[in-house]
Amino acid sequence: MSQVFEHFIQINATATVVERCITEQALMHRWLNPILRCEPVGDWSTDLGSKSRFVIQIPIIKPQLNSTVVERQPGLIIWGFDGFFQGRDRWECQPVNKGTRLLNRFEFEIPNPLVSWGFKTFAEVWTKEDMQAQLHRLKRVAEEIQISQ
Repeated sequence: MSQVFEHFIQINATATVVERCITEQALMHRWLNPILRCEPVGDWSTDLGSKSRFVIQIPIIKPQLNSTVVERQPGLIIWGFDGFFQGRDRWECQPVNKGTRLLNRFEFEIPNPLVSWGFKTFAEVWTKEDMQAQLHRLKRVAEEIQISQ
């Protein structure tokens, strides 16, 4: 069964600045949850077809999601992923008056019933809250960059 978590935030920065926060690895690590690392497979890129690995820094097991950029346009990046989750993570910068409206849409399935139960029981609420918190951290980073330009 597919699940969708979707969040928006208004950012007082240009879409170009917001997109940099999503696509530049050093900036990404400023707003990602500290227990989550995004590592390139090969050279870092967010071009169509590029691959990366999201690693959850849980001692010993360190679960991973392998991801591939499956859609890429200016202001839009969609990572497709597989692993214990299968789905897509969409980041879309929508220019608006006085800044950017950022959409993050996480659409996924968890094929393993045991992992699905564990997610629903222990991590679903935390994941939704963390997605919103990430957007607020990304907003701070983008607005700091915008002010410094």
